[in-house]
Amino acid sequence: MHRFALSLLLGSLLLSPALYAADVRVDVLQRKLDHPWSMAFLPDNKGLLITLRGGQLRLWQQGKGLSDPIVGVPRVWANGQGGLLDVVLAPDFAQSRRVWLSYAEVGDDGKAGTAVGYGRLNDDLTHLDAFKVVLRQTPKLSTGNHFGGRLVFDGKGYLFIGLGENNQRATAQDLDKLQGKVVRLTDQGKVPADNPFVNQSGARPEIWSYGIRNPQGMAMNPWSNTLWLNEHGPRGGDEINIPERGKNYGWPLATHGINYSGLPIPEAKGEKVAGTETPLFFWEHSPAVSGMAFYTASTFPQWHKKLFIGALKDENVIVLNVDGNKVTEEGRILGDRKQRIRDVRVGPDGYLYVLTDESDGELLKVSPPS
Repeated sequence: MHRFALSLLLGSLLLSPALYAADVRVDVLQRKLDHPWSMAFLPDNKGLLITLRGGQLRLWQQGKGLSDPIVGVPRVWANGQGGLLDVVLAPDFAQSRRVWLSYAEVGDDGKAGTAVGYGRLNDDLTHLDAFKVVLRQTPKLSTGNHFGGRLVFDGKGYLFIGLGENNQRATAQDLDKLQGKVVRLTDQGKVPADNPFVNQSGARPEIWSYGIRNPQGMAMNPWSNTLWLNEHGPRGGDEINIPERGKNYGWPLATHGINYSGLPIPEAKGEKVAGTETPLFFWEHSPAVSGMAFYTASTFPQWHKKLFIGALKDENVIVLNVDGNKVTEEGRILGDRKQRIRDVRVGPDGYLYVLTDESDGELLKVSPPS
């Protein structure tokens, strides 16, 4: 076992995650959510938009519960890991009313890719009008795996999109394809003139960085104002990276994981490969990371400088301490619930909100004990 991973494993055992898990309060706000994927808080305490992977966008409001499906959502390809994925509000939502969605979209040959677009949420919160697609992952290669789909606005007028490699490993290194990439667009869905590959022949101008396997969580680090991303490794090697302009994050040439069969990744050349970036942090044994959220609120000072990341396979929320670009795992919460965690967000009230990826999924409100 890698020396760093061994020390991480021993450290996590000494922290006794079971004890850490008991040290939170959990309120179940909503049950019977069919595989929820993401959520976005509306301003002025108007509620919470929730995507269901099967294709529905719903509104949850305190005291009212779950709305009927919002009309105007594009048709999605709900197969395997595909379906309706992320939801974020435009930075100028108060004026534009734009809601951005990512989702799996099928092509004529039956294979699928990730698509991204936006529509206008009407004033009574029941319709998404005039939905416009601004990005389609091409070529469409997925038979049901590795769509990615996380969306993040950076506060400077740009939208970052994490795109999986559709379980076609080599494509993550191909600059003429949108598989295994982080894409950067303007908040209008256009290609910025300063993207790294705009003038490079044979490269897609939308690409910001590449060599990504299957991004599942993205967020802006509020202390460094940089984009952070987590992604699934294969069997082992889940990672946290800081995707920077034009850089190669290694997949499938560099990885800490192996194939699910137990054999090496055929293209892999080692854990560190010249010309590729090493992960900021990795797990030797994959928790199957998901949504991520930095804690910046003042509501619970004990959570200051914490990073929360969901875990699908390990069925808990990983709590990490952030000190500059140094990350250490402190413990895990919600493991006693035995549910796959899909998304984690910090609400306007400073509480942690969590979605569980189950056929009877839940919306949870989490806080330290009073």
